[in-house]
Amino acid sequence: MRSLLLAVISLLLTACAAHEASPSYTPGLGEFMSQLSYRHSKLWFAGQAQNWALAAYELDEIEEGLQDIGHYHPEHHEVKAIPEQIKRYMAASIEQTHTAINEKTTSEFIKAYDAITAGCNACHQANGFGFNQLVKPVMNSFANQRF
Repeated sequence: MRSLLLAVISLLLTACAAHEASPSYTPGLGEFMSQLSYRHSKLWFAGQAQNWALAAYELDEIEEGLQDIGHYHPEHHEVKAIPEQIKRYMAASIEQTHTAINEKTTSEFIKAYDAITAGCNACHQANGFGFNQLVKPVMNSFANQRF
């Protein structure tokens, strides 16, 4: 029975390997932005709890999301040069936040977090999306996570 099970598993693995990969799905800009909003909120709560490991992780995820946006959506409708805009509006505040997290300084983290928020909002404003404003979260909506 065991050898039959191993043979079936081997056959399934071989069959899976034989198929060509299908084209991958690329999330739209809105999906990327929604994920960044989620990470932005989690970053705040991690910093407030002085969970610096989680804060560093969320900041890295924000950076990765911004890189993905620049890669997959270098332009969006009338918005041009998105990678350059990300650098212009976000690079300094992200570096400032890395420093605050590495130094484990809550007061500097708050300033850096506010700079990230301001950078996001300035970019949105400059590109006709000023109606989409990020703010510091006032309520923890992550009931399933200990910060």
